[in-house]
Amino acid sequence: MDILNRGRYRASRAETPDELAQAQRLRALAFSGDAGGVDADGFDGRCDHILVRDQDSGALVGCYRLMLLPDGAAIDQSYSAQFYDLSALKAFKSPMLELGRFCTHPDYLDPEIVRVAWGAMTRIVDGQGVRLLFGCSSFTGTDANAHRDAFALLRARHLAPDPWHIGVKAAEVVPLPDAPVPHDAMRHIPPLLRTYLAMGGWVSDHAVIDRHMNTLHVFTGVEISAIPEARKRLLRAVAG
Repeated sequence: MDILNRGRYRASRAETPDELAQAQRLRALAFSGDAGGVDADGFDGRCDHILVRDQDSGALVGCYRLMLLPDGAAIDQSYSAQFYDLSALKAFKSPMLELGRFCTHPDYLDPEIVRVAWGAMTRIVDGQGVRLLFGCSSFTGTDANAHRDAFALLRARHLAPDPWHIGVKAAEVVPLPDAPVPHDAMRHIPPLLRTYLAMGGWVSDHAVIDRHMNTLHVFTGVEISAIPEARKRLLRAVAG
């Protein structure tokens, strides 16, 4: 089912096992560089999978998965709940949407792919009355020192508000350092997380070491009500 058509690209929901398998293969390529591999887990069957295709060739150029939760009482069903104590979010009384496995094809560098992906997500958020978008934002590798500047920036400026404090659950975690923030720290923030932060997003006070995915990740939340009006207008302009 198409969600958004814009120029060269269209976003749709995966509706068949083959379409899901295509997304899993793209994820393996994007995350591990494995052209013949499959990235799959037990959460795939609980999620909607959004596919972004080149309308001319039909090639799959981007994808992500979404899990809609009716409110915070269902937060333990989320992928993120494996890694974080999300007890505080159980008090959230409105629909929530978990975003995961967001990736684009490494051979397609057109920024319009990401814009279409976000435009489709905006339509879903508005259509479902979602009030909180959340997920795990990843940094490559498991060496926290390699991301010290980025982590210092997150701790200094973007920690979760006290009512939504994210607790420690995973066995291997790294506290975000209370350290000076270099002037160029933002350039060390991954692009997806940078987008979240531009929307008023916030993060956990620690990163989880995920050796299976060879990443460090921070829990990330964006309250829809906190997104700056100018940013909302941009997103809705893409969503049409």
